Amino acid sequence: MPKIADNPLILVDGSSYLYRAYYAPPHLTNSKGEATGAVYGVVNMLRSLLSRYTPSQMAVVFDAKGPTFRNEMYADYKAHRPPMPDDLRSQIEPLHQIIKALGLPLLCVPGVEADDVIGTLASQASKDGRAILISTGDKDMAQLVDDNVTLINTMTDTILGPEEVTTKFGVGPELIIDLLAMMGDKADNIPGLPGVGEKTALAMLTGLGGVSKLLANPDDVVAIGFRGSKTMPQKIRDNAELLQLSYELATIKTDCELDIKWDELNIQHPNRDELIKLYGEMEFKRWLGEVLDNKAPQNAHKETASAEDVAETAAVEIDYATILTNEQLNSWLEQLSKADEFAVDTETTSLNYMDAELVGLSFSIEEGKAAYLPLMHNYDGAPAQLDKADVLAKLKPILENPAIGKIGQNLKYDISILANVGIILQGVRFDTMLESYVFNSVASRHDMDGMSLKYLGHKCVSFEEIAGKGAKQKTFNQIELETAAHYAAEDADITLRLHQHLWPRLSKETDLPSVFTNIELPLITILSKMERNGVLIDSMLLGQQSDELARKIDELEQKAYEIAGEEFNLGSTKQLQQLFFEKLGYPIIKKTPKGAPSTAEEVLVELSLDYPLPKVILEHRSLTKLKSTYTDKLPMMVNGKTGRVHTSYHQANAATGRLSSSDPNLQNIPIRTEEGRKIRQAFIAPTGRKVLAADYSQIELRIMAHLSGDEGLLTAFAEGKDIHRATAAEVFDVAFETVTSEQRRRAKAVNFGLIYGMSAFGLARQLDIPRSEAQSYIDTYFKRYPGVMRYMEETRALAAEQGYVSTLFGRRLYLPEIRDRNAMRRQSAERAAINAPMQGTAADIIKKAMIAVDEWISSEQRDDITMVMQVHDELVFEVDEQNADVLKDKICQLMAEAADLKVPLLAEAGIGDSWEQAH
Repeated sequence: MPKIADNPLILVDGSSYLYRAYYAPPHLTNSKGEATGAVYGVVNMLRSLLSRYTPSQMAVVFDAKGPTFRNEMYADYKAHRPPMPDDLRSQIEPLHQIIKALGLPLLCVPGVEADDVIGTLASQASKDGRAILISTGDKDMAQLVDDNVTLINTMTDTILGPEEVTTKFGVGPELIIDLLAMMGDKADNIPGLPGVGEKTALAMLTGLGGVSKLLANPDDVVAIGFRGSKTMPQKIRDNAELLQLSYELATIKTDCELDIKWDELNIQHPNRDELIKLYGEMEFKRWLGEVLDNKAPQNAHKETASAEDVAETAAVEIDYATILTNEQLNSWLEQLSKADEFAVDTETTSLNYMDAELVGLSFSIEEGKAAYLPLMHNYDGAPAQLDKADVLAKLKPILENPAIGKIGQNLKYDISILANVGIILQGVRFDTMLESYVFNSVASRHDMDGMSLKYLGHKCVSFEEIAGKGAKQKTFNQIELETAAHYAAEDADITLRLHQHLWPRLSKETDLPSVFTNIELPLITILSKMERNGVLIDSMLLGQQSDELARKIDELEQKAYEIAGEEFNLGSTKQLQQLFFEKLGYPIIKKTPKGAPSTAEEVLVELSLDYPLPKVILEHRSLTKLKSTYTDKLPMMVNGKTGRVHTSYHQANAATGRLSSSDPNLQNIPIRTEEGRKIRQAFIAPTGRKVLAADYSQIELRIMAHLSGDEGLLTAFAEGKDIHRATAAEVFDVAFETVTSEQRRRAKAVNFGLIYGMSAFGLARQLDIPRSEAQSYIDTYFKRYPGVMRYMEETRALAAEQGYVSTLFGRRLYLPEIRDRNAMRRQSAERAAINAPMQGTAADIIKKAMIAVDEWISSEQRDDITMVMQVHDELVFEVDEQNADVLKDKICQLMAEAADLKVPLLAEAGIGDSWEQAH
């Protein structure tokens, strides 16, 4: 058996092992009846490889969906194979997720097979002298073996070097393709040479050599003297094309176009949170236990998670009650009224907070003890439940008592649901979603089920388990009470337990308790009010805009046809490729994994600098998206009860602390194009009111000045100068008064580009200037503003040292890849390290401004102003016409006072009948 070199590059034939694991016993399923055996088999093999060889580089390669180049060569290639079994297909995605969570590079390249990807990587690495270990059960791979490439079959523990290949197959690696071509391959439907088996093929190959020699001199076969050798020359001549085809089909491609090189296949830190979630779903209890116990997975010498993240996983005795009588209700009301704090959760008919009906509530006061109070289960045979109005009247004083603390998971939703039934939830003290988010914004998705696995080692009952999936999924009121009660009570119990686990850990960290208590927590109620208030839109105007966009889209299509000289489908990648690169002869800037010329957006942007057609197609795409996403869709989102559009704000999505929104996504309404800005015309004020829009002026640049302490920036802002003009004066070495609009434009690109880590190459593309010129701008900028360079260098170093950066108020952004061996990933993390304190501080400031404005409105009991939207650095209000100017000044003042920086914080506002007018 050949000796395996230390730390080899391991290339795993994932597709080969997927099938072998599927058909090998044991045929595992989880408690939901889902097949898990193939996943278990492949992951077990990967763990074994990691343990046995402790590699630093590895890749797991799978076949991509769809045909490959071999199907184009031979339509019957693999044609007789049965379709993939459904219970194997269902295991592919979770397997891929686990592989990625283990930190292993996963490759799946369309148009070629996994063998070809492995062959290409192995060939490249072997030429560079790297030791490669290919893990496969596929005999075809023997053709890749050389002095640097070894095969291993972990299922049979067979290792093949050049000598072992010769012993096993009768020929060396250099003749494996020839052997396969002559014998054919029933598994892959490679035809081979008719009537030739292994013995005859080996006789010809050892006697004469490869297929090329046989085709060149078929008569030489006779001299070998095997049975049938006299008729073989004619058989070779008659089937020469078939033999050549078989040779090509059996040849593993070693020159695939790949987006990654072999030396970039570095094993990364395992994603512990994802492994807990995925192992929990698959019910791989031993592996889940290892991760929960913080035992290292095989490559976990790279793991950086703290043991403090993990809770003790001792079983908790549960006592869950279902409240169906007045006696039970009174008992729980008494307990809740005497509690310092308790967990509360609502169960409803919908995730839409405006349309959802309250089905029941659950409560938990101590670990393992919880109750579900059903109010509206109405399936056939449902037991009698207490009167909803009566129960809510009795609960109202407790839920509205600010002295009794309430704990929840995503309480903003529960606040809205309770508000819909006349209860204003007060005493909001903790939200486990936000505790997790503030503790580490990138550690998990902050959903209860994921956090329960991560922190408590407990797998919650999922909604799909009790309600089903898809069109047949039940709403909560249709679920049998016994099942529903356990699910609901568990929600409250786990919420309480998560809080008891998270808060002590969060409290130990400097500044994080303040971020939670003074920024995130008070924002919950404010966002709930904004969501329920909604925004008024002019559906008729949007309809007119849709018609106008349709006309422009049609005009652009006609214009594209004229430029191209033919009609074509502007959305067809294949037609664009043919038109651009075959008919019109455009330069190929980038290729797809299949090797075809790319027509991705970045390619079109670059081509549009020199050619008119790509520019037209980009504009067509932009307008089509604008129409489908906003002008067509917004009118359909108007709530029938309120006549307004109600978005959902998300506090725990963006790693930097920024708010995001969905249904509709207010943050993405485009403002750089005239058509995009017109969308804001449709956001209007009701009769007697105006729209007031206030936003911060150059807030991130001001934060940069504050954080860097650069004297030049501080002076420019202190003197109230136009910062872009001031930068232009420095970069172009001209007087402030003589800066041209073009110089200011370029300086603006430099200012904002550096915040986001833009390179000279990126700046050159944006400004359409030579790279050397862009580099000179950047070099001059850092000479004029040395504090900025110093800040960037110190921030990169600090991030690498501690693994995170902080905002001005102490919010942290952890950067798992800041010490990554892959240069691209490490540099991306370094750019994030520089930008995150600015973007995160800006997010904190706008949140503090929202809190200050809301407190002022509440304390003054003002009914002449309503906060209706938050978009990036902007707050939007509806205000009474007669007080609009006074309110404008007050809002700007409150926003300017939200933070104390070394430079003035400036907020500017406008007033109009629409959001667009208010700008």
